[in-house]
Amino acid sequence: MKFKRLVDQELAGKRVFIRADLNIPLNDDGAITDDTRIRASVPGIRLAIDAGAAVMVTSHLGRPIEGEVRREDSLAPVAQRLSELLGCEVRLISDWVPTSESAPPPFSVKPGEVVLLENCRCNQGEKKNDPALASRIASLCDVYVNDAFGTAHRAEVTTHGLALVAPIACAGPLLAGELDALGRALSTPAKPMVAIVAGSKVSTKLTLLRTLSRQVDQLIVGGGIANTFLLAQGVNIGRSLAEPDLVGEARAIMDEMKARGADVPLPVDVVVAQEFSADAPAKHVPVEQVGAQDRILDIGPKSTVRLAQIVAEAGTIVWNGPLGVFEYDQFAGGTRLLAAAIAHSTAFSIAGGGDTLAAIAKFGITRQVGYISTGGGAFLEFLEGRTLPAVAALEARA
Repeated sequence: MKFKRLVDQELAGKRVFIRADLNIPLNDDGAITDDTRIRASVPGIRLAIDAGAAVMVTSHLGRPIEGEVRREDSLAPVAQRLSELLGCEVRLISDWVPTSESAPPPFSVKPGEVVLLENCRCNQGEKKNDPALASRIASLCDVYVNDAFGTAHRAEVTTHGLALVAPIACAGPLLAGELDALGRALSTPAKPMVAIVAGSKVSTKLTLLRTLSRQVDQLIVGGGIANTFLLAQGVNIGRSLAEPDLVGEARAIMDEMKARGADVPLPVDVVVAQEFSADAPAKHVPVEQVGAQDRILDIGPKSTVRLAQIVAEAGTIVWNGPLGVFEYDQFAGGTRLLAAAIAHSTAFSIAGGGDTLAAIAKFGITRQVGYISTGGGAFLEFLEGRTLPAVAALEARA
């Protein structure tokens, strides 16, 4: 991928428009409960401020109705937190879109200052990627910066349309870092390449499974996905979560990988319970001894040791999804030991997805993972081989 980078631009005295991902969770009182995305956006903003640019930042938040800004949609809490993190006042600007391409900006910002422009998805035409809106916003800036990988799979005005018409369009350090890491993991991976794909349903990750099955040397599956693959091998899984109608797809993936000398290592032992709850008693059994009333909620120790060995020998690891119900300690063993194996591996590892990030945090291996993606849906679509509209726009302008 070829794209311009913010770090390479001459920014002194320039008007810089940064599309960040500041879509943070708020409690019922409107207070921020996790500022991870705000902190991740600070380096790009700081780079532009320190270079002497007049900086404008915007983001979406929640699911607003176009044309109005409700209290729960406002970036006001973000402005306050950004002010604290940057050590300077960050004014929140409402009604910031010029009335025409030739109209003067409806607000002021000086070189070395930063303002936060109210929720961009409140603007009429944002989600429909309206070219007229893109042109009006483009009149605000000399340099457009996309630093929001989490929205790179959305073709909206501030992620796509604006990049096509702004004088200069480039990637901020967060977006560039994501693309560099994903490119390293998928374009030129060190071998053997191991992918870990887990979750409740094959159907939600079928495209990902098909794509990775053609690339990786080992495809580790977990959760309800693994149960569907076990069904495809004729294993009784009791009342475990699975998708019987996708057994054929699972079998085809295993057959295709086997034909090229690759493998889908399925569990040989599992941890089961007869109910799904925090206090359900767990029982370890060989996979062929799963009872009619059992639910498979984790992999067993023999399977875990086998997978840890695969991870230890890997050159590249892509991780999306925990192996069991790791939120409950009695079903967390497989994910815990897999996390430890990844932490101690010499392979380049990249991980993404909400549950995966929660597992990484729970087991304290954040610093041991090569790269942690903040992308969510964009991360999955990139792994699936899809074109991300925001990235395509930057490439077109390169």
